[in-house]
Amino acid sequence: MTGSAQPRPEWGERRPSIVARLVSAIRGLMPGPPRPRTRGLPDLPPRLARGELAAEYLGAERDGDHRRAGAASTSAMDRAIADGDWWQADVWAHRALWHFERAELTLQAVRLARRIGDIRWAGGDPSSARRYYAEAIDEARDIGAEHEQGLAALGLGRAMHDLGDVTTARRLGRAATELLVRSGAPADELALASSLQGTEKAIGEDRGEEEGG
Repeated sequence: MTGSAQPRPEWGERRPSIVARLVSAIRGLMPGPPRPRTRGLPDLPPRLARGELAAEYLGAERDGDHRRAGAASTSAMDRAIADGDWWQADVWAHRALWHFERAELTLQAVRLARRIGDIRWAGGDPSSARRYYAEAIDEARDIGAEHEQGLAALGLGRAMHDLGDVTTARRLGRAATELLVRSGAPADELALASSLQGTEKAIGEDRGEEEGG
């Protein structure tokens, strides 16, 4: 092997996709270790331990019903997102992720990792969002969930764009489009991925046209 060429995959092993190679490169830029697996959950903050959704969640948690607790915390997360309360949404999302992992509901856990990335990105923290998107991409690929992998690649692309790496953002947009097309994603998701592919030209050559359109 010479230079920076990648090792030849073993027989029967799929060659790493463009998304996997980009994620590997991006991980090298991230400070600190990957997100640690939480061994347990802290007490629910008092601010959140009120209301119908909290009562449903706390009941499921007491019963050790991880599936029901994950669903209840996801509902609470969705309400917080609708209210634009990103801190509260992040707390609920992490609880949902933990419960789905305990229940071995892998697809739901992958989706929550990706949605935490969305929450961090929407809350103005694209640097933190990268780690969750990268994790979601890895795990979605492992279970063959191309739609989730495509959405996580789209999210990672948007985060990289916000961090100034437009070239990587464009490549992720292209990879996301391929994954979303293959998975039969709706038109609005395809449009977002397609628009990300054009960010390099829009910013470098015609920023005014991008803003006007």
